[in-house]
Amino acid sequence: MDNRRRAFIHIERKSPPRRPVEERVRDWREVYLPFPEDELRRQAARCMDCGIPFCHQGCPLGNLIPDWNDLVYRNSWRDAIERLHATNNFPEFTGTLCPAPCEASCVLSINSSPVTIKQIELSIIDRAFEEGWVVPAPPATRTGRKVAVVGSGPAGLAAAQQLNRAGHWVTVFERDDRIGGLMRYGIPEFKMEKRVLNRRLRQMEEEGVVFRPNSNAGFDPSAEELRGEFDAVVLAIGATKPRDLPVPGRELEGVHFAMEYLTLQNRRLEGDHVPDSEFISARDKRVVIIGGGDTGSDCMGTAHRQGARSVLQLQRWPAPPPERPPHNPWPLWPEVFTVSSSQEEGGERDWAVWTTGFRGESGRVRALEAVRVEATRDENGRWHAQEIPDSRFEIPADLVLLAMGYAGPEPDGIVAQLGLELTPRGNIATDETTMTSVPGVFATGDARRGQSLIVWAIAEGRQTARAVDEYLVGSSELPTPRLEIAAR
Repeated sequence: MDNRRRAFIHIERKSPPRRPVEERVRDWREVYLPFPEDELRRQAARCMDCGIPFCHQGCPLGNLIPDWNDLVYRNSWRDAIERLHATNNFPEFTGTLCPAPCEASCVLSINSSPVTIKQIELSIIDRAFEEGWVVPAPPATRTGRKVAVVGSGPAGLAAAQQLNRAGHWVTVFERDDRIGGLMRYGIPEFKMEKRVLNRRLRQMEEEGVVFRPNSNAGFDPSAEELRGEFDAVVLAIGATKPRDLPVPGRELEGVHFAMEYLTLQNRRLEGDHVPDSEFISARDKRVVIIGGGDTGSDCMGTAHRQGARSVLQLQRWPAPPPERPPHNPWPLWPEVFTVSSSQEEGGERDWAVWTTGFRGESGRVRALEAVRVEATRDENGRWHAQEIPDSRFEIPADLVLLAMGYAGPEPDGIVAQLGLELTPRGNIATDETTMTSVPGVFATGDARRGQSLIVWAIAEGRQTARAVDEYLVGSSELPTPRLEIAAR
């Protein structure tokens, strides 16, 4: 193996191999293949162990990235998982679903390709599960305090595990019939197989966390019942209010929110009976996806596997350049052109297109009406667009999926019952400890900060857990997340 100190010069970055497109679009298994251990150790050797590890700046969790890179290089896998779990409850989630802002901040990114941090992270936790190193860690003693966590996405699960390990009795309420939030029904199987989620939930149950699915907090149980039974309440309800497109023809059959579409497919893969009359299928249809983010890409991959006739993904702004523009220097997240695994599988993408309406026949969508725009950035980097004259056109469409992001937490239900203050953007307002305007009620994750990354959700959950622990017993031995240190 190359000398570690100069490995980044001699060893080129290698990404994990993907299954052939013609094979993977015929099933729902994960896209990526295992990464050979000898090559993984070579990739870990590329880490320069910088004096100032900017990868920490990119990671809200403050993951000890240089530490576990070096441990993998030295074949010390047991020590590597201990370093990884010290800052991250669920590295299998981030190693699979996070877009890796740590890699964008890697010093090698200045003039080369970054270290394959995400793949090393995933390989460490997969090895740990294979070896039986991931075992339940119940608390030695109980405080007698009870905490309700509403929502079972990554923020809620992280808060629940941390609070349980601090000795509190924790119950997680989830309105769906299975635990996992958007990781359960919003993430396609080909992106993360649900066995990955299930094995972690089993560990948490064995540690003493109680899961209560089919419990729509705010209705059953009510906010009053939660506050009466529990000493603290953590709202990890996400930012699940989808952005709509109020244009003519929106009411036509065949125009759906992306999450409606993805959820039904995931339910079928879970073994649920979803009648054809309720199922949304792309088979033999001309599919148009409005929105170019991760959710839009997930819709594209799902449509490929369902047998769509064609798939087109529209974005409202121009295509990003192949290299960083001047306003986007390292170590900021690179605004450059990328191709996801789903986009690699086929379909088309179009840019700087704004949808103005839908046209239908017999109540069903048949075309999307749009215009092209000319977009420019101002001195603050904000986009401004102007319609190009005489640019109106139509796109044939049998199925339109709205994947334009989320506008914050749903304001009714428990938010309304508790009378919580909201921010101007519609998120739940909190103080620096993440407590809401109601004493003893905390908010975390996307519900507090708005739609964001899974790594931020886990970091937020850990931060809130420490704040709740301090609120309940006066002090906390839970670790202080890096994001909280940075805020100070």
